[in-house]
Amino acid sequence: MQLNAQQRCVRTSSSALPARLSLPKTLSARPFAQGLQCRNIGPFLSQRQLQHVPQPLTREIARLPQESYHNEDRRSVSTAATAAAAGGAGEAPAPTYSPDFVRRRLLVFFGIVIGYSSYYLTRNSLTYTAPVMVADPTLGMDITQIGAMTSIFPIAYGMSKFISGVVGAKFSPTVLLAGGLMSTAIINIAFGFGSSLGWFVFFWGLNGTLQGVGGPCCARILTTWFAGKERGTYWGMWNIAHNLGGFAAPLVAGGFAKAMGWKWGMFAPGIIGLVVGVIVLLACRDKPEDIGFPPVEPVSSKPKGEEKKKDDVDIWSALVNNVLKNPFIWGMALTYFFIYVVRQGVTSWFVFYLIKVKGVEDAAQAAVRVSGLELGGLVGSLIAGKLSDGLINASEGRGGNVGARVKVVMAYTVGIALSLLAFQAVPANLPWLQWLNVFLIGFFIYGPQMLIGLCGAELVGPSSVGASEGFLGWIAYLGAANAGIPLSIIVKEYGWNTYFSTLIAACALALLLLSPMTRLRSYVQREASRKARLEGKTE
Repeated sequence: MQLNAQQRCVRTSSSALPARLSLPKTLSARPFAQGLQCRNIGPFLSQRQLQHVPQPLTREIARLPQESYHNEDRRSVSTAATAAAAGGAGEAPAPTYSPDFVRRRLLVFFGIVIGYSSYYLTRNSLTYTAPVMVADPTLGMDITQIGAMTSIFPIAYGMSKFISGVVGAKFSPTVLLAGGLMSTAIINIAFGFGSSLGWFVFFWGLNGTLQGVGGPCCARILTTWFAGKERGTYWGMWNIAHNLGGFAAPLVAGGFAKAMGWKWGMFAPGIIGLVVGVIVLLACRDKPEDIGFPPVEPVSSKPKGEEKKKDDVDIWSALVNNVLKNPFIWGMALTYFFIYVVRQGVTSWFVFYLIKVKGVEDAAQAAVRVSGLELGGLVGSLIAGKLSDGLINASEGRGGNVGARVKVVMAYTVGIALSLLAFQAVPANLPWLQWLNVFLIGFFIYGPQMLIGLCGAELVGPSSVGASEGFLGWIAYLGAANAGIPLSIIVKEYGWNTYFSTLIAACALALLLLSPMTRLRSYVQREASRKARLEGKTE
């Protein structure tokens, strides 16, 4: 009897492999014997193990027609991930990653962390260069003119984040991440060649329009390289890029501006941005499949015609159908709005509160007492991601992954409110306790800031992650804008007690919005359940 290529591969699978080639425990012998090694087993076997695969079997693999096993390959590689996403008593563990895959994924992760940190470097350069510009008599600038430059930035940035998240879904996130960074770097350098207010305002506004590219691109890369059960941990670690960039900006921009003049306060971040942009291009890839690894989570097994039709859908239609028509995305966005009201309200007004109410002598001493905010945020982000992953793993598939993260956000939001109340009560003569209190406020604020973005990414399909992040970011920065003039009016007209009451009310509204979402399932879970139902009907 003549055997086709697929049957020959199955017949030779178990017998051709030497006994010393042990399989990962997470891959049972049966699916392996059904031809898994005839496809892409690279991520699951080490290079040493692959060397022991006999050449006859290698030749059989090479002769296999690609179409005969492509769909089955996806199914067998992601069997455990599908079961994990669907949940249930028979949940299988996720595949064990090979050392090659782990190393490559860490390189990608390193690329997006230093890439987004460098965005903060080119974003905050003017903040630490501006005092030197004002002191330069050849420019003849004052605080009002600096304000004209900086006031346009958040407006441009918020819209940029939204538009780039939507439009960017059609382009490579790696190319956009690196290209956006190098573009902002060039703008920083061009800014340094100017001498007029018009020049400065134009280029700083242009910088704002390109800064929004970074966040949605990182979100897309994170969702394709890290599975749901580990994504919170890595998303939290990526979130420290905010803190790393914020820490480096005064050292680089401020240090060079003071030592070599204001122009170098812009040139230095620009040069660093160009170098890091090249590193990002070399280190990052959009998804594991681009370099021969299977996806970390099951992919849709829809017919090719349907997939092609889906790809041809207009990006604005995808935005409306997958993001704007999703009531839970709106709930997340409005929660983000209130969290950013609190965050910006704290960073903008705590120094004034310490001086006016607590009797701190000057802004320098007050700044020291609130310096724990970023450090607390760094720790809080890491722990929030780890906690949400822990809840997902402990649930063993019985609950929604997004809902588990929402519960962590709610707990953190309660912590924000309690920390704000405590800050009012801390005596002025205990600066160390004020610093610790601010550390806790940062700890609890940055956890929700990080997790809400992750929840929004997991609620929608892979093609809409950028649009979701862009939309959430836009609404968040509207919240940040409302922490400016509106809160200043509240403080001036009604006093500091009303200011704190407003921030606590924002926490309460965030909790109210989150309360219906504690059992939400991720897009991957919903797709796995749909696939299981369809397979049940066909059987």
